[in-house]
Amino acid sequence: MKFLYSIVCSFLFLATVSAQKGTVRGNIFDKDTGEPVIYANVYLDGTTTGTNSDVNGFFTLTDVAVGEYILVASFIGFDTVRSEVVIKNNRIENKNLFMSENSVRLQSVNISARRERSRSEVQVSTVSISPREIKALPSAGGEPDIAQYLQILPGVVSTGDQGGQIYIRGGSPVQNKILLDGLTIYNPFHSIGFFSIFETDIIKNVDVLSGGFSAEHGGRVSAVVDIQTRDGNKKELGGSVSLSPFLAKVVLEGPLATFDEDSGNSASFILTSKKSLINNTSPTLYEYALDDPEQGFPFDFRDTYGKVSINTSTGSNFNFFGFNFTDDYNNPALANISWTNNGGGLNFRLIPAKSNLVMGGTLGVSNYGISLIEDNDPRTSDIREILGAFDFTFYGSSSEFNYGIEIRSVRTEFEFTNPFNIKIDNTQNTTELATYFKFKQNFSNKVIFQPSVRFHYYASQSNLSIEPRLGLKYNITEDLRFKAAAGVYTQNILSTSNERDVVNLFSGFLTGPESQVFGFDGKKLEDKLQKSSHLIAGFEYNFTDNFEINIEGYFKDFPQLIVLNRNKTSNTDPNYAVETGDAYGIDFTAKYTLPRAYFYATYSHGYVNRFDGEQEYPTVFDRRHNSNLLATIDVDEAGTWQVSARWNLGSGFPFTQTQGFYNFINLLGGVDTDVVTANPDDVGIIYSEERNGGRLPFYHRLDLSVKKKLEISNLFGLEITAAVTNAYNRDNIFFFDRVEYERQDQLPIIPSISVKGIF
Repeated sequence: MKFLYSIVCSFLFLATVSAQKGTVRGNIFDKDTGEPVIYANVYLDGTTTGTNSDVNGFFTLTDVAVGEYILVASFIGFDTVRSEVVIKNNRIENKNLFMSENSVRLQSVNISARRERSRSEVQVSTVSISPREIKALPSAGGEPDIAQYLQILPGVVSTGDQGGQIYIRGGSPVQNKILLDGLTIYNPFHSIGFFSIFETDIIKNVDVLSGGFSAEHGGRVSAVVDIQTRDGNKKELGGSVSLSPFLAKVVLEGPLATFDEDSGNSASFILTSKKSLINNTSPTLYEYALDDPEQGFPFDFRDTYGKVSINTSTGSNFNFFGFNFTDDYNNPALANISWTNNGGGLNFRLIPAKSNLVMGGTLGVSNYGISLIEDNDPRTSDIREILGAFDFTFYGSSSEFNYGIEIRSVRTEFEFTNPFNIKIDNTQNTTELATYFKFKQNFSNKVIFQPSVRFHYYASQSNLSIEPRLGLKYNITEDLRFKAAAGVYTQNILSTSNERDVVNLFSGFLTGPESQVFGFDGKKLEDKLQKSSHLIAGFEYNFTDNFEINIEGYFKDFPQLIVLNRNKTSNTDPNYAVETGDAYGIDFTAKYTLPRAYFYATYSHGYVNRFDGEQEYPTVFDRRHNSNLLATIDVDEAGTWQVSARWNLGSGFPFTQTQGFYNFINLLGGVDTDVVTANPDDVGIIYSEERNGGRLPFYHRLDLSVKKKLEISNLFGLEITAAVTNAYNRDNIFFFDRVEYERQDQLPIIPSISVKGIF
């Protein structure tokens, strides 16, 4: 009996000891600026317990046995930091760490952290982009921009330098959600395709989710681009001023309440503004590239963004931001178009001192309006979105549970006259409610299992969409990993763009139809949402610490797409039509990183098809082959000279061929109309019955840049960049005027010099 009693007491003692566990969490900051250090390695020395800091620099280690430890944070490019921490039973210890940059070359900063992150997260069809990578790309006018970097990613297709749009793995622009600090941006790219509304110098991180994304994102059927801005400098006033033939810009940042390392409290601001100059400089600098030297390039844009950030000792933060982006495109040979995107809001992150719960949220409004005059036919479109979104995350030792809710109010207005002189005027208001649940479990660092589900209610359709999704990663070895994802997606927003055109200058929007829509069989649709299903699988392999490849195959099925009925010939015809489609292909990526060099190569082979009830056809953005090569080299040891080159090759886009022309005779005179001698100015086009049966020529372009960094003093530095866009002056087609039988090409060779002062 005494022996049994001893055994029971021993088990009770062991159970009590094993239950004595606690949590350590905190934030990792750049000691010089107070900015978070993203994806740093964090671990307890002498144990297998570790993690990576997130995009906010936040980390948490749970279920740690009580005791004294050394907490270590490391990141290539920074000095390793060590700090003592005492774990107490059922207690949460908050520990902030401060890292200083060292002399290791910056090109290799992200190697170890990204490799570790790839082993611990699913990351199917996900590319994370840092500002350093964007700046390594040779860029038009010497001004690096995310619009140019997105074009080198696998599965991403751009339609050109002028009025170009981004298509991601078969998804048109309206099917891809672009987020800026949590708010939807409806037109992120300027009419000159080199530049977006986003300022590179204030970007913290960009996540491009080209398919198979989990349930925290919804309302789009193809892809998500999530852009987050950084806080202003928390310790000192600083900024930059840049000037090039393309634009002028200024960035100003500094503390409102200086960062206190002991308390972690701070407040800061950041403000940026840029204005295009190319319409004024081109008559002098690029006269050879102009059809009308007095006209100049037809591009004019202005972008302004401001943000105030408040941070607390526990890592909680509050960000108040606002923006105003405008664009004007005035091409007498094509169209006159202008748009504005403005808005603002608050996003926040709350980290209670004594709970494993982390809460985040976004409150804001985004407005977009566009007007176009083309062939004297005006079109206008406006959309306003009001958003309230909240998310909650619980952290376990090898698991995470996340859930959230969204409330979204959308108002759209659209007006245009179609070729049959039928005026379409549409105003709609709708509300969307959504909630999601996501769970991630890491099984012994071997298998990562991530199921999620989204419940999305579309009030205007009285439709509740249940969207299950799944992500999976299997670490076959330390260097070889298999990954897969699948999911169901819906959306209620549709575009007014005409997908018959390769160049779509007018990007208007409508919410899904409240009126009747008929399917291919003539029956009324009960469910009028646009839908897709994704299936993706691939492999990642690290040949060495410096060399990695990624291969993914994907299939996207679009069983129902709602489009504007452009063949409406009377007021009794339906405003909308139905299409189906699919997109499939394979993407290949290779990266090779050295202390003073970076090489990046991609190749995509894809197919994008639609069926309109009569014929199956390739879309105008169906590019069969697309390849990019990028090389960046630091010439000297100090990295003050940098040379970059990028080459892009893409097969030709489809287009519908011309069969003939006819005179458009006005018959308002009835039977008295003289159809024999009438000679109207308007000429109509007879298109081929085979939609998009022709192919444009191949597109290819080489861009080069050389950058020199000068340190004038401890308080001021210069960056001088010489760049050449389309270095060998390739004639890439922009569009073809069928009636005038004139070809318009993309931009020719464009050399430029930019100067940036940093203080």
